[in-house]
Amino acid sequence: MNDMTERSPTIIITGAGSGIGRVTARHFLAKGWAVGAIGRQQATLDATADGHENALILPCDVGDAGAVAAAFAKARATWSRLDVLFNNAGIFTPARPIDEVTVEDWTNIVQVNLTGSFLCARAAFGWMRAQNPQGGRIINNGSISAHAPRPGSAPYTATKHAISGLTKSISLDGRAFNISCGQIDIGNAATDMAAPMAKGVPQANGQIAAEPLMEVQHVAEAVYQMASLPAGSNIQSLTIMASNMPFIGRG
Repeated sequence: MNDMTERSPTIIITGAGSGIGRVTARHFLAKGWAVGAIGRQQATLDATADGHENALILPCDVGDAGAVAAAFAKARATWSRLDVLFNNAGIFTPARPIDEVTVEDWTNIVQVNLTGSFLCARAAFGWMRAQNPQGGRIINNGSISAHAPRPGSAPYTATKHAISGLTKSISLDGRAFNISCGQIDIGNAATDMAAPMAKGVPQANGQIAAEPLMEVQHVAEAVYQMASLPAGSNIQSLTIMASNMPFIGRG
């Protein structure tokens, strides 16, 4: 990241309007970074930024190639460099067996979780490759489901396994250009999306059980650790989860 000591380091965070993305964006802003906040709704991004002078609001549907190109063009016109992309945006579909999954649900989740990550990584990689000196870092939000599925989660699990492949491929392709890529796999961060887990969700053995959650701030701190490494080092894979969640031994 070369010239960070002479300027504010820069990061683009997708899904910054709520949950992990919002908390992470605010953490980086507090640490003195310039943050490009990508999300679908201007109002939620404005709430994340809360008027911070180093926040750049980038309303964007990550599954829309034109919108992604426009968002990155705006950031590129504002900043001299891009240091980090945190590819965080993602959605769930309702839990159901694969034969009950609608084609529409499948298409929607693939468009956001996988195509959106590809489009943003593609834009960030191109910028990092073209800037002088070359280099940067891409951090993809995988999931515990990149390793082991929950019941009834074929679309979500498929996209998160695909993110692992995307991460490794970018990591390999980036070597020639000083671009690192790593993946953070998150389990049971206490967001609105994860709230049902505290009340009780299906387990692999057929039971319904409540699961422990962890503070989202811990995730933000982990992403910050990954993002702040010197250019010659990379955390290729990091798993952060509620200590007692049923992952180890799931199934």
